[in-house]
Amino acid sequence: MAVLEGKVWRYGDNIDTDVIIPARYLNTFDPKELASHCMVDIDPTFAKEVKAGDIMVGGRNFGCGSSREHAPVAIKASGIPVIIAESFARIFYRNGINVGLPLLEIGKDVEKIHAGDILKVDLSKGTIEDVTTGDTFQAPPLPGFIEEIAKAGGLINYVKEKK
Repeated sequence: MAVLEGKVWRYGDNIDTDVIIPARYLNTFDPKELASHCMVDIDPTFAKEVKAGDIMVGGRNFGCGSSREHAPVAIKASGIPVIIAESFARIFYRNGINVGLPLLEIGKDVEKIHAGDILKVDLSKGTIEDVTTGDTFQAPPLPGFIEEIAKAGGLINYVKEKK
């Protein structure tokens, strides 16, 4: 996969799926409609100002709460190509893989990344460079099959390509 570069949208610990996409917007599964309401309750500027290629960074236990797949769909449809966090709730992590949204865990190093920083991310190597500060971080690289799922745009597309 290519190296990704984008501006950071920074969020804290325990960002749950109800905050990522509030339940009142779950009457659709249209990705663009979900994206238009993504993060609205904690960051009303996100959906209006996010640019394709920007990078979301969270703290500990990102994506906790309900198991709704709408949450990673809304983030991905917003143009975010990767999420970096200290850690992810396991069901959110799996849902991210299923929809083709790569997730990288870097532990406490995430505290060194700030809103507005510019990051370069190499998913194949798991390397993250904060262009703004010069810091570099290492996440476990995506296993080959997960990288292939992300390249395919999600698990369903991956399975279809394998037939």
